[in-house]
Amino acid sequence: MIDKVALAKFMEEQKGTSQEGLQALLREMTKEVIETVLEAEMSSHLGYSRSQQNGSKDGNARNGHNNKSVKSGFGEFDLSTPRDRLSTFDPQLVKKRQTDISGIEAKVISMYAKGMSTRDISGHIFDIYGFELSAESISAITDKVLSRAKEWQTRPLESVYAIVYLDGMVVKIKTDGVVKNRTVYVILGIDLCGNKSCLGLYIAESESSKYWLTVMNELKGRGLQDVLIFSVDNLSGISEAITTAFPQADIQKCIVHQIRSSLKFVPWKHYRAVTADLKPIYKAATEKQAKEELDVFAKKWDPLYPHITKSWRNNWAELSTFFKYAPSIRKLIYTTNPIESFHRSVRKVTKTRVVFPTEDSLVKLFYLAVEGVEKKWTQILREWGQIYAELTIFYPDRILKSV
Repeated sequence: MIDKVALAKFMEEQKGTSQEGLQALLREMTKEVIETVLEAEMSSHLGYSRSQQNGSKDGNARNGHNNKSVKSGFGEFDLSTPRDRLSTFDPQLVKKRQTDISGIEAKVISMYAKGMSTRDISGHIFDIYGFELSAESISAITDKVLSRAKEWQTRPLESVYAIVYLDGMVVKIKTDGVVKNRTVYVILGIDLCGNKSCLGLYIAESESSKYWLTVMNELKGRGLQDVLIFSVDNLSGISEAITTAFPQADIQKCIVHQIRSSLKFVPWKHYRAVTADLKPIYKAATEKQAKEELDVFAKKWDPLYPHITKSWRNNWAELSTFFKYAPSIRKLIYTTNPIESFHRSVRKVTKTRVVFPTEDSLVKLFYLAVEGVEKKWTQILREWGQIYAELTIFYPDRILKSV
């Protein structure tokens, strides 16, 4: 439906105003497609095509056009709607008194957010409306999400968050013609009112204290002044960055990630036994009891797997933070499960994307996934009254300062 040669020529003629030129082109394309569909609707209504002689049994016939200005995502344009002599024609694509057609674009973005490919969207639009949208047009429509994502990524934050989670998921993205693994890091926050929200998305090629300090400083630049507790994976350089940017914050490294790391080189014949013997450590009632259980584990397993105990002891200060809290807070911070839940929701959308063609396509889909997930976060966390009361005992000055 699109003459690519003519398209290339048109864009070349626009020179320095390519963006404006593209908007004008898409506006004109939208107008032509809709007017073509309206003419087809009129032919169906009358029972004969425009090129045929009047074949209507009731004497009805075409009777010129009505012009009206309509709004679209690409700007306003004049739309010519055919009319019939008996005024019985009721157009379906654009209703008689409809002056805003941006709903089609909203549908495209909604389908994109659910993980549909541009080809699937094009086919779905054809099934509904009877006309095709090219991949270029769909991409132009969904690109509008990028400006929303940019505003969202730089929006002001609360001054204090009770808990902040940080974890990542690996995706494949095409860069300079080569498919590479990239990690999309998600930062979730629980504010002092018990509300959960995604604070930002960060795409990183590598992990380092310098990179994480940049992220922390960006959060501070958006108004974040203090975090009571960080719940994070054992990422390279993350603890140093947090301590530098938020020196008063407690850090809890994810127990689940620590267990996975411990079991990495354990053969299957010992896998279940080692897993069972690690459980008394992190399920202990107190930190003292947990250390005793770690000693018991070491006596049994150090001859075979000394790296496990060594890792737990090296990271003990940040693995044992949760022991000082009541169970209601412990279960919130000992693992980054809230982000794991978020990741599962995202994977439902991204499972059709084996490889992201560009970083922009990745940002669009992840941002739309965040929008979808956050719509479900409408209630404060369970037992938040009790949790807040305990936090005010541990951090009285810092909480009162934020009120």
